Amino acid sequence: MRAKRLYRSYLQFLPTTYKISLLWQHCLLPHPIRPISMTYLSELVKPPQGPLRIASTSTELPFSLVIPTYNESKNVGKLVSHLSALLDNLLPDQYELIVVDDNSPDQTWEVAQQLTSHYPQLRVMRRQQERGLSSAVIRGWQVARGEILGVIDADLQHPPETLKQMVQHIQTGADLAVASRHVEGGGVSDWSPLRRFLSRGAQMLGLLILPSVVGRVSDPMSGYFMVRRRAIAGHTLNPLGYKILLEVIGRGQVGDIAEVGYVFQERKAGESKVTWKQYVEYLGHLVRLRSQGRIARFRQTFPIGRFLRFGVVGLSGVFVDMVVLYLLSDPSTLAWGLTRSKIVAGEVAILNNFLWNDAWTFADIAKSQQGTGARLKRFLKFNIVCLSGLVLNVLLLNLIFNVVFGQQYRYLANLIAIAVVTAWNFWMNLKLSWRVTQVKK
Repeated sequence: MRAKRLYRSYLQFLPTTYKISLLWQHCLLPHPIRPISMTYLSELVKPPQGPLRIASTSTELPFSLVIPTYNESKNVGKLVSHLSALLDNLLPDQYELIVVDDNSPDQTWEVAQQLTSHYPQLRVMRRQQERGLSSAVIRGWQVARGEILGVIDADLQHPPETLKQMVQHIQTGADLAVASRHVEGGGVSDWSPLRRFLSRGAQMLGLLILPSVVGRVSDPMSGYFMVRRRAIAGHTLNPLGYKILLEVIGRGQVGDIAEVGYVFQERKAGESKVTWKQYVEYLGHLVRLRSQGRIARFRQTFPIGRFLRFGVVGLSGVFVDMVVLYLLSDPSTLAWGLTRSKIVAGEVAILNNFLWNDAWTFADIAKSQQGTGARLKRFLKFNIVCLSGLVLNVLLLNLIFNVVFGQQYRYLANLIAIAVVTAWNFWMNLKLSWRVTQVKK
């Protein structure tokens, strides 16, 4: 007891990082080792920047395994110990482990870095500018030195023993080896009926949306696999959400695929990261791959984010338009004629929309066109575009009001007319009102 008290007192005078090192060495490592100076810890790997593209450079090692982490300080030490013991026998001095941590609040990256003094094959990357499991995996592959690139979760739900069979399949010619829950030897340990239903339902939807990719594997949502570098080198990857396997198959040049059964284990420490968002992102990823770049090309020509802001401003204009239209045309108020009321209400809404669009939707462009004169020109062009839209709006309103719905549905007719004209107004204003003219020097 006296020795324990002295040891605790000794820890109080040490730096935090060195205390973590001592605790790992004396409590969690497979055998005790003597304390090592902090200068022997390897430096953190600098996160790559730019496109998510794997280089096809000459490799120094046969195998690199990336471990993406977030709040996994309770699991990372056990996993690294287990993986190292297995791979030391399977590929002695021919592998590396790369922990890529998204700046975890529980200091997972720091705990992992302490392990490098005992595991020289371990490298640690701390990402502070990016987030996301899929991009973490690709960033890890970008700094990897292996010909075979793998990924495994840090939550101990993927049994490391499965790596042996996966490596054997790659060595015998497969381009991709996937650990699957849905082949012989695979399964899940303790999933609820709802989670089983969602998993299978996602797979069935995948087969309907993208059969050429999803149909190649039995477990398209697997996050445990390895792939030959040459199969994905040079291809820009653009994964959505947590599941990167679809991106590898859909965008890479993947030939033979091998599957190895494994039983998905329940998490023993930390919190599960499975949410509804993952399933939504999975479906979005399928649609993106199915489009074969058409969505990306559309986004380049049609700025969706700016359009959504324009739409929000338009909604405020709808409110202004409706209020003014009511005050002017309703029989209980001024009872003006519908056409005259609509023209006045539309002009008031146009003024409202210009002020908001100039300050928010097109603020970045407006900053390059400063001054009262430039702003007045933008307003005049905006007014001309929107007045042309207003003419179309009035025509549609009268058509819908007098022919389609009948006179008792004046506000519904007005709403439909506004919706039809919104896209016209945005596109013409983008091209005319807030157009940036290059100044020649």
